[in-house]
Amino acid sequence: MFDIDCRTCPRLADFLDDVKREYPEYHARPVAPFGDPDARLLIVGLAPGMHGANATGRPFTGDHAGILLYETLHQFGFSSAPVSISQEDGLTLNNCRITNAVKCLPPQNKPIGSEINNCNSYLSAELHALPVNSVVLALGSIAHNSVIKAFSLRQKEFRFGHNCLHRLADGIQLLDSYHCSRYNTQTRRLTPEMFQEVFARARELLG
Repeated sequence: MFDIDCRTCPRLADFLDDVKREYPEYHARPVAPFGDPDARLLIVGLAPGMHGANATGRPFTGDHAGILLYETLHQFGFSSAPVSISQEDGLTLNNCRITNAVKCLPPQNKPIGSEINNCNSYLSAELHALPVNSVVLALGSIAHNSVIKAFSLRQKEFRFGHNCLHRLADGIQLLDSYHCSRYNTQTRRLTPEMFQEVFARARELLG
């Protein structure tokens, strides 16, 4: 399902080689999903951040985007701690798993279409391994579109919208949220209260 040695995308593979030379202590490889393998909540982000998951090897760990995410996960009982520091910090997720639409750090945090498409097979495998009646939480439009593509559905029939719910195949429900990026939180496009509303809805959907 996941391949830490994947070099399918030449631009990303070369970029990670460059990053590893500059920051030899960084993970600087594809970042594996993290959390409960039997989870019914799958959170899908965009891609690892340079000094976050790309450094630590754990999604949303070590960068600004992870601050609000892990605080909220802990608030709603999905995380054992409100702060994710490193892979050795003992934090665990309960009935929750975190992944990314693109597993490698892209230059300027912007993957191109072919890279998103190449990585979609990994996301598809994760999605189709979910238990029945699971919830997928997409953080941002690229994550949303990647989930729709993984289910071979028509994009125009499933439009991204914050706190919008979409019913997919096999009892899977897709819930959208604005990404918890520094830009979105600092401009108040996404507030903690808005994010909490999404997670409250996810918790309700999971029963």
